[in-house]
Amino acid sequence: MSAATAATAPTDVILSTGGLVKRFGGLVAVDNVALTLERGSVLGMIGINGAGKTTVMNCVNGIYKSDAGSVVFNGVDITNRTPHAIAKSGVGRTFQVPRIFHRMTLIDNLMVTELDSADSDAVLTERAEQALARVDMFDLRYNHGEELSGGQQKLLELARVMMFDPELILLDEPFAGVNPSLCRLFIERIRELQRGGKSFLLVSHDLTSIYKLSNRIIVLNQGQVIAEGGVDDIKSDPAVIEAYLGQ
Repeated sequence: MSAATAATAPTDVILSTGGLVKRFGGLVAVDNVALTLERGSVLGMIGINGAGKTTVMNCVNGIYKSDAGSVVFNGVDITNRTPHAIAKSGVGRTFQVPRIFHRMTLIDNLMVTELDSADSDAVLTERAEQALARVDMFDLRYNHGEELSGGQQKLLELARVMMFDPELILLDEPFAGVNPSLCRLFIERIRELQRGGKSFLLVSHDLTSIYKLSNRIIVLNQGQVIAEGGVDDIKSDPAVIEAYLGQ
């Protein structure tokens, strides 16, 4: 599937930021970032190390409080709400370094997302097993998190996100350190979820994968958006080439 046909035509905006700013002392890590993510699409976000990609994502899901600007999800301003409140509103998140419970089983790693659910343990267990099956880890459901490879841990995080069925999924470097077979599985699941109507903000240094998946891409450099557009536009943009390769 080409990037141009990675998704059906989106109908409206699910996520937008306006004038987003995040400072750490005298360092402006995110500098007036505006982005728009259309429903049912994948927005790729690329840039060299330190460009501000993860910081933007942390401001979107409430890990960091922004110093200025706004974050709007589904038409509601969620700027600086708590991560828990933002997750409950329908925003899921995975991390560059997986944040799993190493001494808990895979089933229990997924069940923690539903601690306040009114559903029975049997219903939740079945849902967790289905989520693990979708990432080819059903047979490992009683293994502990510490027994997984790095790539499997990232897939476990995706399964955990799938447990509470968010509308928007933020993926931070999902392909880093992942072997090719698991990387292909990850891409397949992203496409499957997108076909089901999910939207993604995807950060990755794996340009091959991000070009395959993204409907649109924004490029950050030193906290600022230096380019945005379709895959072909980004590949040929002089500012992007200079940021990655130098003059």
